[in-house]
Amino acid sequence: MHYLVTKAIRNSVFHLKQTKVKMMQNVHLAPKADEDDLYSGYNDYNPTFDTEDLENDTAFQQAVRTSHGRRPPITAKIPGTSASRPLATGFGSKTLLSSSMGRPMTGAIQDGVARPLTAVHAAGYTKAALRGSVFDPLGQARGPAPPLEMKNEDTPEEKIRQLEKKVNELVEESCIANSCGDLKLALEKAKDAGRKERVLVRQREQIASPENINLDLTYSVLFNLASQYSANEMYAEALNTYQVIVKNKMFSNGGRLKVNMANIYLKQRNYSKAIKFYRMALDQIPSVHKEMRIKIMQNIGVAFIKTGQYTDGICSFEHIMSTSPNLKAGFNLILCYFAIGDREQMKKAFQKLITVPLEIDYDDKYISPNDDPHTNLLIEAIKNDQLRQMERERKGLAEKYIMTAAKLIAPAIETSFAIGYDWCVEVVKASHYVELANDLEINKAITYLRQKDFYQAVETLKMFEKKDSRVKSAAATNLSFLYYLENELAQAANYADLAVNSDRYNPSALTNKGNTVFANGDYEKAAEFYKEALRNDSSCTEALYNIGLTYKKLNRIDEALDCFLKLQAILRNSAQVLYQIASLYEIMEDPNQAIEWLMQLISVVPTDSHALSKLGELYDNEGDKSQAFQYYYESYRYFPSNIEVIEWLGAYYIDTQFCEKAIQYFERAALIQPTQVKWQLMVASCYRRSGNYQKALDTYKEIHRKFPENVECLRFLVRLCTDMGLKEVQEYVTKLKRVEKLKEIREQRVKSGRDGSARSRREGSGSGDSGGSAKGERLSAKLRALPGTNEPYESSGNKEIDASYVDPLGPQTERPKTAARKRMDEDEFADEELGEDLLPE
Repeated sequence: MHYLVTKAIRNSVFHLKQTKVKMMQNVHLAPKADEDDLYSGYNDYNPTFDTEDLENDTAFQQAVRTSHGRRPPITAKIPGTSASRPLATGFGSKTLLSSSMGRPMTGAIQDGVARPLTAVHAAGYTKAALRGSVFDPLGQARGPAPPLEMKNEDTPEEKIRQLEKKVNELVEESCIANSCGDLKLALEKAKDAGRKERVLVRQREQIASPENINLDLTYSVLFNLASQYSANEMYAEALNTYQVIVKNKMFSNGGRLKVNMANIYLKQRNYSKAIKFYRMALDQIPSVHKEMRIKIMQNIGVAFIKTGQYTDGICSFEHIMSTSPNLKAGFNLILCYFAIGDREQMKKAFQKLITVPLEIDYDDKYISPNDDPHTNLLIEAIKNDQLRQMERERKGLAEKYIMTAAKLIAPAIETSFAIGYDWCVEVVKASHYVELANDLEINKAITYLRQKDFYQAVETLKMFEKKDSRVKSAAATNLSFLYYLENELAQAANYADLAVNSDRYNPSALTNKGNTVFANGDYEKAAEFYKEALRNDSSCTEALYNIGLTYKKLNRIDEALDCFLKLQAILRNSAQVLYQIASLYEIMEDPNQAIEWLMQLISVVPTDSHALSKLGELYDNEGDKSQAFQYYYESYRYFPSNIEVIEWLGAYYIDTQFCEKAIQYFERAALIQPTQVKWQLMVASCYRRSGNYQKALDTYKEIHRKFPENVECLRFLVRLCTDMGLKEVQEYVTKLKRVEKLKEIREQRVKSGRDGSARSRREGSGSGDSGGSAKGERLSAKLRALPGTNEPYESSGNKEIDASYVDPLGPQTERPKTAARKRMDEDEFADEELGEDLLPE
């Protein structure tokens, strides 16, 4: 048998070589110049076909023996389907087919011995094919496959599997609801998952051993439930749930959740327990988790700051800055040294903060070194991608920390804040935050302003006039703002022009330039500057607000309303914007809309007396006296010195026949305006109407003593003395006649003075009577100023509420907003931000 196999292999190799020679006869290879033998290589063949060493190949011999031994014997009477069969030719003879290699076909019968079949059953060829059966290799004759067996859902294992799937779904739904902001739904789902998980545990314990309980599922359910409790500020329930996890020794990493428990104690301001649990968590976290340990130590330092233990906080932050420095730890370290007043350590901590690595690429990377279009295209693509935006945010955060720290320590590290600022500027200039040095100088000028040292502030800002355009524009903008506040419009206009010329795309400079033009009354030109500022920066809310005021001045009410409605969409709940919208609707004679917007205004600033009085006025105009009284009274409560409100409340009580209640309001008005006789007359009138004639008589006598020439007071004195039968009546009658005669003479003099001035105007200025005319006008002005009136309310000028209204958040309703005002407000430092993850303003 071994010999037959060897021979068969040799025959196969031979035929393969013959075929190769025949094929190569038609192939002509191009000879190479350096080849000597054109026919070299024909005797080389693949070593696989080398049969000379097969007899000595142990692996081959073993494979032949083992494979032959496993083949089942086949009878020689029934040949296989691939056996040689006679083929009928055209001459009626039959020829036995054989393989192309001269080898007998598989299953052929030679010398009465059948060659065994190999690899035919899997292809569908069986012995039955020779017995007349139909060729069906796919088994289609057997019909369709039987239906799948229905899964039995009543088995305990299947019920447990379905319940476990439901618990997982509830946990996922709870997490999704939390991410969407629906905290109540997230908590309900977490509770439902907890209930079903407990049912699942009981069922597992009934049918299987406790070792088969899914601990991972139990951990995830409890952890999610505790997280949802904490998100809903149910801190006691969250702590209890975390305790269940931490105390269970079967949860390998449950001890790390003590960090979450410490966070809850920190929110509850239980700082001692927070520190305790942070330290316990720190002990259970291995040293390989370096970043986690640093964050826990940072929280411990913040908790120490909250408790006033600055020395312990310094130890935590110093360790962080020596191990893995970051911006928050460096800033908090400065705060700790500032709290204990250590000047030298403040300087060292500031220098450490400056050197914290940001791990970002600087702007040089985004500048193309050549004109290669592919490089330029790549730089353009990454110039504003998400990574670049993240780098900008990190750099901006670092600059805020450094600026806030410098403003904090500058007055404390040296004898004066100016020297401290100079030291901070020098340190910043030596770092890679060089551009912040100019901002610190500008902050130095603002500090001078807070100390009311206007001269030094201006001098500091004038130092920037010779620097680069960006800094020059910022300094000139602030100078323009300062002179505008001082009402020196010429200087404000000069520096506004300098700021605009230095940087035409600076929206703050354009806004300040528009303000100076607005103050001079050129509203059309002011609107152009505001529009240009908006084109340069569409988020410049000051320019949008001012252009709305400009359109209001130009009586372009619809355009002004559009501006303020856009501003309302940007600045939600801005009291100034809400008032302006209400004012525009009032001008458009739509009181219902005006009332609606004013209601929104008092929801934002409920103690604004002017907004409340405006609402009272609108309701009074609509005829709703009760609502008007409510808002006028609320306005009086918050600001009891508004004469218009006091006057309306006093008149309301007189109209409703409650003269006694009106007395207190008119007495307050008399205290506010003691030279106005009408308020004291109204007090006496209220006493007289309420029937208290003696009190009324005493009040009139007091008024007559202060204002002896008041005709109205004398008339009421005569009437009261006559009604009461007093002897002083004749005395007051005599005084009344004398005062009325004097009043007549004054009126005649005023009339003659007016006639003389009219004649002088007709005769012209060349007649030489200009001096007498001026003298007559001065005399008439003096006479008009004398307190002679017939009615109690004539002595005060008529005033409208619109003219005296003060804007809720500013000194003047129609005063344009300056862009630098916002910057000054943002430069305030809040002490309550110490030690937290603070974003300094």
